[in-house]
This record gives sequence, structure tokens and C-alpha cells, in this order.
Amino acid sequence: MTPPSRIRIGSAPDSWGVWFPEDPRQVPWQRFLDEVAEAGYEWIELGPYGYLPTDPARLTDETDRRGLKVSAGTVFTGLHHGPAVWEETWAQVSPVASLTRAMGAGHLVVIPSFWRDDRTGAVLEDRTLTPAQWRELTTQTERLGHEVRERYGLRIVVHPHADTHIDSEENVNRFLDATDPALVSLCLDTGHYAYCGGDSVKLIETYGERIGYLHLKQVDPGILAEVRRHEVPFGPAVARGVMCEPPTGIPALEPVLAAAQRLDVELFAIVEQDMYPCPPDKPLPIARRTRQLLNGYGLRSCGPR
Repeated sequence: MTPPSRIRIGSAPDSWGVWFPEDPRQVPWQRFLDEVAEAGYEWIELGPYGYLPTDPARLTDETDRRGLKVSAGTVFTGLHHGPAVWEETWAQVSPVASLTRAMGAGHLVVIPSFWRDDRTGAVLEDRTLTPAQWRELTTQTERLGHEVRERYGLRIVVHPHADTHIDSEENVNRFLDATDPALVSLCLDTGHYAYCGGDSVKLIETYGERIGYLHLKQVDPGILAEVRRHEVPFGPAVARGVMCEPPTGIPALEPVLAAAQRLDVELFAIVEQDMYPCPPDKPLPIARRTRQLLNGYGLRSCGPR
């Protein structure tokens, strides 16, 4: 495999069991920063807003002295509800986008809202959108892409996610076909896409110009089969270990990275192994092994900024 020098590898708080701004079962943010640097990564995401310091000067000091840089921030949205939720959505997006820009990053990862609660499994709304809701989802996402670009100079990358309305190959294709490539790109999460039955290599080869960002993740096929059989919500599925350490799961990451490299564009590929909750001493050894695995694929340098 040709060394993919245009792919920049990083990790995220998610790989340290961090899902919330504050939670006693999560490692302190200082430990996350120490360990992600120790594992050999140079790029990180902000994770849930408020987990890392939100003062740009302080966060810059903390990342700089560990040799870390920020690739993206993350927001959750429910844009299929239409203009009625715009002000509420923007109130959540704005501080994240501001910090993301202040840290020198260029991407905002946008995750659709869940149709069922990821902790309790309670059904919050129908899992299938109406045609009118699909129109709202696509037009409001384009609006978000425009506003984030104009106000903050960031590119939104929409993240297909389990238990949301943008999940399967059918829904991802429908979403991409209905949105403007100039405003909306995709954050392809290999684990979530496999969880929902998708083929990451096929998606890259079919919609290559829409792939703006990658999350590297694998699914344990045995646990996934049980999750599907019993319709287990995503949160409890993660607690069962459905997202597993590479290279023990699917999809194989080397072909995905090779397909991404053939696009001949600069991409971030951020390792995200969902592990919530998890013992505090579990993430670092996994992070080290995963970084060594990626080294073996030729991903030794983070490439240009």
C-alpha cells in the first residue's frame, strides 16, 4: 500500500470512553490529553463540548505543550424538525464552531439526533422520516453548512450514525443525492456504517467527492448479530462491546484507507472506538496497539496540516 501521506491520523475522547461533558465514569480531560499524546497521536477532536477546556487560550496551552492539534468539533442536530428548531440548533452550534475555529481546525462534525434514546432505549420518534421531514433535513443541513462556512470558515461533515435517520446505505445515498456538495460533505464512520449494513469502500468509490472526513472504527460481527436480533439500542450495544479493537472486527481498515488514498485529497482519519463506560486503564493500551497497527499500514506521519 502506498504510504498515504495525505491522510492525517488522530484520535478522540470517544476512544477514552468519553461521551458527555461531565460524567464520573469518564477519565479527567488532563489524562485523556496526556494519554492520547503518549499513544503517538498528534490530532484530536474536541469531543462533547465542555469536556475539554472551552477557553481557547487555555486549551491551546494544554494542547501545545503535549504536541497536539485539533481537527474538528462535534454538534448534534435535529434539523428534520425544520425552521422551528433553527434558533435552538444555532445556539448549540455557535460556541462549538467558535472554539473549533479558534483552535485552528477546519471541520465541524454534525451528528443527526437519535430516534431512540441511546441510554434507555426509549423511542423518541418514528425511525422513518416522512418526505416532508426529509426535505427539512436536507434544506436545513444546507443552511447550516452555509452559515457555518460564512460565519466561522468551517466545513460541515455529516456523520451517519446508528439509531439516527441517516444510517443505512439507502438513507446515506438519499441524503447525499439531495444535498449540495458545495455545502454538505460526509464524515464516514466505518464502524457506524458497518453497524447499519453499509460498505465503506463502496461508499468511498461511489461518492468519493462527498467524503470530507473519516472516523476509523470496527464492529464485532458476533455481537452485532445479537444486537440486531434483539433490537438493542446503540448505547447498550456499545456497553456490550459491539465496537471493538482493530483489527478484530469489520470492516477491514486497510482497504478503506487505500480507497480513501485513491481520492488524492487531504483527509483526517480519526480513530474512534466507542467504549462507554469503560475502565480508566483500558483505553491507553488499545490506543497504542491501534496506532502501531496503522503504522503498519504506512500511516506513520500525520501529513500536512
